[in-house]
Amino acid sequence: MGNAAVLTLETMLRDSLWATTLTGDELDRVVRESHERRILVGGYAIRCGEPADHWIGVIEGLVKMSVSYPDGRHSTFTGVTASGWAGEGSLLKVGRWRYDGVAVRDTRIACVPRRSFERLVSTSLPFNRFLLSHLNARLSLFIGLAEYDRLLGPDARVARCLASLFDPDLYPRAGNFVHLSQEEIGLLSAVSRQRTNESLHELERAGLLRVEFGGVTVLDLAGLRGYSGASEARRRISCLHRRAAAEPGSQPRG
Repeated sequence: MGNAAVLTLETMLRDSLWATTLTGDELDRVVRESHERRILVGGYAIRCGEPADHWIGVIEGLVKMSVSYPDGRHSTFTGVTASGWAGEGSLLKVGRWRYDGVAVRDTRIACVPRRSFERLVSTSLPFNRFLLSHLNARLSLFIGLAEYDRLLGPDARVARCLASLFDPDLYPRAGNFVHLSQEEIGLLSAVSRQRTNESLHELERAGLLRVEFGGVTVLDLAGLRGYSGASEARRRISCLHRRAAAEPGSQPRG
């Protein structure tokens, strides 16, 4: 039964949003030309300075996009979860990766060769429309990341980081549960593990999410996207209490 649940490379490719823009023959050819890589935790899906020669999609697992500097400084851009694709910007020009893609847990990725990607860009108008939409969603994500990194506190950074993983244009298979450990959430939101734990429970008290074993269930995605900090949490908690008090049969607390 466990093997039956494993998503194959071909299934992942055919279920991708961009696959719906191709003809049957075009998609069959991409499937034939693509291959899968398995990456252990800490390994590189893409590595800064190496040739950008594949478009990558996450079949299962999690890839952290980041840059590191010789003096030890480190900055994380975002995470790419299952069904997400990355690297299209680098493939639209000849060059090398300018950032790292590191597996946060054991990960399987789909690799579409540069020649296949470039052929689709050159011959398929619907595929190009998909790319424009995809790049626009990516740009919106990075603008939001820059905003919360500079202006918001840790609780809001964790909230916005989780919300970013539910963009239907970037992660079409996302449900309301995100399979991330608190350490992984901290890595993606640039918050310590201990502070991430505090932030998640603050967001849980505000009715935005529920902390589960092995991940987080999102209860209010719009609320996560708009969350700005402690004052917002107090407002939401007050609203929850008023709503509970107004329910028939509710008893005042002594």
